[in-house]
Amino acid sequence: MTHTETEVKFHISDLDKLAAQLEDLGAQLTSSRTHEHNLRFDTPAEDIRKDGCVLRLRRDIESRLTFKSPSTKEKGVLSREEIEFTVGDFDTARRFIEALGYQAIAVYEKYRTVYRLNNFYFMLDEMPYGNFLEIEGVDVESIQAMASQLKLDWDASVDMGYLGLFYYLCSDTELDITDLTFETLKGIKFDLAKLSIRAADC
Repeated sequence: MTHTETEVKFHISDLDKLAAQLEDLGAQLTSSRTHEHNLRFDTPAEDIRKDGCVLRLRRDIESRLTFKSPSTKEKGVLSREEIEFTVGDFDTARRFIEALGYQAIAVYEKYRTVYRLNNFYFMLDEMPYGNFLEIEGVDVESIQAMASQLKLDWDASVDMGYLGLFYYLCSDTELDITDLTFETLKGIKFDLAKLSIRAADC
């Protein structure tokens, strides 16, 4: 499947309250809280990252291989082409990718809950360093209007990916920036304010 992904991300202080808001608006739960295990791949010279692209293998209720093209940004909303399809076996898919000369450069986890309302998808994400909401829609204007309906501060939107955020959070620590898993980071407190990131629902 190929489509254009158009979305914005916010740091959220209270995911339960946000979920209640979505349900009050009539949003339907399409995927209950699910654990995700992700591997990010690149060449030894990091050519994929340098080109602004993403090659990812994800396992949740199924396994999927994803390629994302370089993104464009308009008013805090990111758009990029995404090619994604399911694979029958996660480990075999990993060996296949590695046989092509790519290597896993990072592993990261999250718990994701998904709601849908008309043409919008709402991804409620729990990361080891904080909770976030991604709103995916058709265009910038409609996404802005939906964020306003949810009483979110648009100026608090986050324009970095989850791995990028983690890299910056760990810039002055000895943490392994390639390992963003709950077990490895258990008990560690992160301060998103150091990146000038604040909760959009406060």
